[in-house]
Amino acid sequence: MPGSQTRLADFVPYRMAITSNAVSGLIAGEYRNEFGLKIPEWRIMAVLGDAGQLTQRDLVRSTLMDKVAVNRACKVLEERHLVQRSPNAADGRSHHLELTVEGRAMFDQIWPQALDIYEKIFTVLSPREIEKLRSLLDKLLASVRAMEGEPK
Repeated sequence: MPGSQTRLADFVPYRMAITSNAVSGLIAGEYRNEFGLKIPEWRIMAVLGDAGQLTQRDLVRSTLMDKVAVNRACKVLEERHLVQRSPNAADGRSHHLELTVEGRAMFDQIWPQALDIYEKIFTVLSPREIEKLRSLLDKLLASVRAMEGEPK
């Protein structure tokens, strides 16, 4: 808008990104030091730990991470024997990825720590505020997805 003055600090998408990075960074510090995982690697493990076997395309959709970042994280996790590939019978061009026994054991160690930090961060919000925040985030994500589906 010509002539209008806006401040980046008042721009809600910027504040959401900063807050998200701060929360992710705090949680990531715990598992990076103890388990040697970067944020993209943990996101892949977290999604596979929650959803089970998925393709890389599914992981891109679930995490909204770039294809290259997902591919790189999956390769690192495979090299560390935390994730394994198996053929995808429905599509010979892709593979299913899933946590190995070692990967599941690591996930089971990290998840309670991540929840503990989450609870400490979110203690400043009431349960009602947390539910409202979830609802608002769902609405925003649905809006973005609907806009992405619009013809260009």
